[in-house]
Amino acid sequence: MAKLYFYYSAMNAGKTTHLLQSSHNYRERGMQTLILSSSIDDRFGRGLVKSRIGIESPSIVFNQTEDIFALVNKQGPVDCVLVDEVQFLSKAQVYQLTEIVDKLNIPVLAYGLRTDFQGELFEGSQYLLAWADELRELKTICHTGKKATMVVRIDDEGKAIKSGAQIQIGGNERYVSVSRAEYKRIFHDEGSIKPSQISLPLDDI
Repeated sequence: MAKLYFYYSAMNAGKTTHLLQSSHNYRERGMQTLILSSSIDDRFGRGLVKSRIGIESPSIVFNQTEDIFALVNKQGPVDCVLVDEVQFLSKAQVYQLTEIVDKLNIPVLAYGLRTDFQGELFEGSQYLLAWADELRELKTICHTGKKATMVVRIDDEGKAIKSGAQIQIGGNERYVSVSRAEYKRIFHDEGSIKPSQISLPLDDI
């Protein structure tokens, strides 16, 4: 039975690497996958999903108003749909992912952040947390050695940026994954942080 999976984490936990590996696993067995990516995330150019470790794959780009169910339905036979950066989805688009599972019987693997730089849920993540069949956390580590669960947006001096647009595309130069305790320390002006990141894909953090 097909399911909707939400793989969530802070930044630099290997979400895109996991997505690409999952797609490879399907294709290695002669099955067809469809990789979708949001037009909002253009860090590596549109129509390309790329991991920080260098692996990549072409993708089909959708915009914020696109009907993802219709997009997938017209692609022909597909064994799995994989969606990158799903925090950018609207409520309607998350519902469309559930329709892909329930009406087309195609598993959907959705990857994204849970919360923004202010500790608030993204719209897409909010409804994936509510509607996904399975929630799976991908883990990374804070520079303090604790598990990183939040993302802080920083300025050039490493100070927390507390206001602004929820969506602002950036990488390690602008965002750092931290533990909740470290997030509170930085967000309440009790220090600064270097724009660096350590990933630790362990199951027992």
